[in-house]
Amino acid sequence: MDDRTVRARLERHWDASDASDFEAEHEIYREDAVLDYPQSGERIRGRRNIQESRTVQPNKKHFAVRRMIGSSDLWITEFVLTYDGVPSYAVSIMEFCEGLVAHETQYFADRFDPAASRAHLVERVQP
Repeated sequence: MDDRTVRARLERHWDASDASDFEAEHEIYREDAVLDYPQSGERIRGRRNIQESRTVQPNKKHFAVRRMIGSSDLWITEFVLTYDGVPSYAVSIMEFCEGLVAHETQYFADRFDPAASRAHLVERVQP
């Protein structure tokens, strides 16, 4: 699968994620896909289990993709995932096999206030 096609599939995935279209959101995964959340120590095996884990998640969510980079079988998406109005900065690393996601790892980070010690070195940007 060429990079342009993969990017289009990823765009569809993230748009479906934002719309809570759980069927379309999970079309990108292999049946035997694995999803890892290293910060919580969770691993979810299988596309249906990944989908169910997201279906039962009670929070109102919004996805805002900042950028996607990748080629061939490795793609990284940086995005802001807002749960109930609280943003979390996230990175998704997707490994493809035969055009579908075989393994995804997601990392999350909460916003924090800038350190006073480096205030004279930084330029403030909107989060």
